[in-house]
Amino acid sequence: MTAVPTADPPGQQHVGTAGARHGASVSGRGGAREPAVAPGRFTLDKLHAALARICAGAGLDHRGATLLRFTNNAVFQLASHPVVVRIVGSVALRHRVRKVVRVANWLAEHDVPAVRLLPGVAQPVRAGEHLATLWLTVPSGHRRADGRDLAVLLRRLHRLPPPDGLPPWQPLDDVRRRLADAEELAAEDREFLERRCAEIETQLAELRFPLPPAVVHGDAHVGNVILGRHGPVLCDFDSTCLGPPEWDLTALPVGVARLGHPSQWYRQLVAEYGFDVTGWSGYPVLRQVRELKLTTSVLPILRSNPAVRDELHRRLADFRAGNTSSTWSPYR
Repeated sequence: MTAVPTADPPGQQHVGTAGARHGASVSGRGGAREPAVAPGRFTLDKLHAALARICAGAGLDHRGATLLRFTNNAVFQLASHPVVVRIVGSVALRHRVRKVVRVANWLAEHDVPAVRLLPGVAQPVRAGEHLATLWLTVPSGHRRADGRDLAVLLRRLHRLPPPDGLPPWQPLDDVRRRLADAEELAAEDREFLERRCAEIETQLAELRFPLPPAVVHGDAHVGNVILGRHGPVLCDFDSTCLGPPEWDLTALPVGVARLGHPSQWYRQLVAEYGFDVTGWSGYPVLRQVRELKLTTSVLPILRSNPAVRDELHRRLADFRAGNTSSTWSPYR
């Protein structure tokens, strides 16, 4: 078994390594259904062709691979090797992949329980226009990760001395890059999201954070914790940066409010970490940022993965109506 994180925090637990969790695990070309991928820059044939080239360069067999998730990235579990291949899904966000490699190596140097890059392969791997990273599969443990597991990892991460060259926290940068890279987006939706970014950016500039800056994971939800056989393991370093720890504590309560995650998870996080971000006056602003990022994560693959469109439009409608109480469904 493997456990993979999602663009949205988890619906159901089970397999993966860094990349994206699978809400529903589906088979590769071997016969069972895969997530629908319509014509677009990341068609299913193109993804499999890229996977074949990536694996050939690393001396791996791509045949029978399972496509676990296709939102921010296309994530494949290889059938013949305990390896997860993570192909970057947004052209505008490819710059992050080299940072991901540096962060993974830095975490390994500090013995932080985190997913490990496949050794012996120069990473990231390029296959034509695609960039990818290869990770060792983490065998799953006997239970699902929870808020305490996340808090233990965050507390350890936030205490580490930052590595050289880690970028500063710019929470709206990826939103704007995805807007620029959207495969198809109505003009009125684009204008609305651009205005929303500008409004939230003004509010962010006025915040004063009570906790000292630290290395932050950047997308710290339970879905990015794999409960391995020897304890919790952190994965997905796309958003890792130097910034406010309050940001890492925001994802879980937003998941409770918007995605129906167990409220117990957040109580566990607060008890273990020792800080309740929802009691801080700046939390509503961070919640808006988190919800905006959750909503726009699929913009670069709208044509390639049309199954996400209905949920995207639903979330945009909630934003326009000021509806902060509706529950969203994870992108699939």
